[in-house]
Amino acid sequence: MSCELNTKRYFEELEKELAIDSVTGQYHELQDYLIKEIEALGFKTSTLRKGGIIVDAGGEGHPLLVTAHGDTIGLMVRHINDDGTVKVCKVGGLYAYHTERENVRVHTRGGKVITGTVQRKNASVHVTEDELNKEVADFDKNSFVVLDEDVHSAADVRALGIEVGDYVAVEPRFTVSNGYIKSHFIDDKALVAVLMELLKDIKDGKITLSRKVYIYISFYEEIGHGGSMIPADVEDFLAVDIACIGPEQTSSERKVSIFCKDSRFPYNLDMTHELEASAKASGADYALDIFTPHYGTDADPALVAGFDVRHAAIGPGVRASHGYERTHIDAIKSTYKLLAEYVG
Repeated sequence: MSCELNTKRYFEELEKELAIDSVTGQYHELQDYLIKEIEALGFKTSTLRKGGIIVDAGGEGHPLLVTAHGDTIGLMVRHINDDGTVKVCKVGGLYAYHTERENVRVHTRGGKVITGTVQRKNASVHVTEDELNKEVADFDKNSFVVLDEDVHSAADVRALGIEVGDYVAVEPRFTVSNGYIKSHFIDDKALVAVLMELLKDIKDGKITLSRKVYIYISFYEEIGHGGSMIPADVEDFLAVDIACIGPEQTSSERKVSIFCKDSRFPYNLDMTHELEASAKASGADYALDIFTPHYGTDADPALVAGFDVRHAAIGPGVRASHGYERTHIDAIKSTYKLLAEYVG
């Protein structure tokens, strides 16, 4: 079986998802959107108390769970400074280097969205050039959010409804150029969109499932416990996540990677062999890769939680992970081919 990705429909879905802020824990809006879309296709959904969507995609026997995560790295209001700027702390593996000078959206408890920009305290090359030439430090030392509002004190900021604990989301800056997809949060909304396309092709009869399949959209991968709760009958757990590009990595922006090991565990050898066979059968352009020392997927916490499952992971090669990320539609297409072959 070889099922081709509907590229036009895929990009439309990805853009919609990227437009919905979903820093880890801030899952409600994206979850509601996905449930509405999935149930409109005719699939039954259930939700986890902590946030997360389980979809019964159909099929019978030897249940497989396929997951991608809808949560992203981001920020939270840590303190409101006396001058009207806002001190922030990171949520998940976010680095100041990738975030300074980015536009952000502050989500207040009252439902308002207030825009701003992450800046250093000393940001003018004409005034503080020496400071700008220093190595980028963390948010606690050098950075804060400058709001797009006429505020001059902490009281002014609080009058807008902003308070400690409010989520601060970085604008994705999504664009496509010559097939290259550039955006914050390709990790992992590019793969949530892949799973949405999979459901559409199952619904349209383009993919016939060879076994029972669950689709799981988690919202806590970035802090390590997204995959810690799964249906009890699952036998195999397949995470669909980004493959990081860097020194000594074989991953490519034009290929799907099959993960052999991450910083926690080796992936199940038999399942990895099955995925490689599916890649060959579908014609997917693939690479085998290992991701250490700072990488894991939602499949790992399922084993830590005590589930007796085989686990594996696949995903497109992505440059500048947790930064302004980039991949190519060819890698997404190959990921889709491999996934469709494996479930079918």
